[in-house]
Amino acid sequence: MSEQAAIAEELRMRILQEPDVILEDPDVMRALIAANDRASGGNVIDLRGVAMDRLEERLQRLEETHRSVIAAAYENMAGMTQVHRAVLAFLEPLTFEAFLASLEDVLPQILRVGRVRLVIESHEAADPALDKVGGVLTVVQPGFVSDYMSRGRTLPRVALRQTDGNAALVYGSDAAWVKSEACLYLDFGEGRLPGMLCFASDNPVQFQPNQGTDLLDFMGGAFERAMCRWLG
Repeated sequence: MSEQAAIAEELRMRILQEPDVILEDPDVMRALIAANDRASGGNVIDLRGVAMDRLEERLQRLEETHRSVIAAAYENMAGMTQVHRAVLAFLEPLTFEAFLASLEDVLPQILRVGRVRLVIESHEAADPALDKVGGVLTVVQPGFVSDYMSRGRTLPRVALRQTDGNAALVYGSDAAWVKSEACLYLDFGEGRLPGMLCFASDNPVQFQPNQGTDLLDFMGGAFERAMCRWLG
């Protein structure tokens, strides 16, 4: 028996002993089907081969969809964890100064944003005493929040968008670095002017209008209740 025949016989015995090795290898199965098609000639259509190709395409699409769903679930879980940590962070302080400090120092780290800003409407000018708590809090005239968030459209609960860097009143004199933002409308109850919680990023695609807002909406509701402790 020649060397080639010996190799063929060895492969033959291996396949006979473990046929699953062939069946479970997609590349080998495709090669066998292609060889069968060539042996059948160009005038013969193998309907089973066509059906298998279509099933394989469907299986690939299902696998891609499955991977996308799993990735989205993990991303959503990670976002939920971030929001829960952020809520706990601003519920913990026992003084208003510590509350504002948590917005300026802790929340940006948890949410991975450049800055957090709290905007409150008031009929009165800002109290100079607020200067000592840093730039996290901005006091504005009534109507500013709705104008800033809506931009002439329907007022949203949460606004996710890119910015043009012209938001110095919210983010300060160096606002040019802000490329995208998330703005949460804050309703402090009947008889009180509204407010706004803003998250700024230098990444233009971190906040986009097509992203989900459920978690941010939840955080906004929790923040409203936390703020009511300090509004009096």
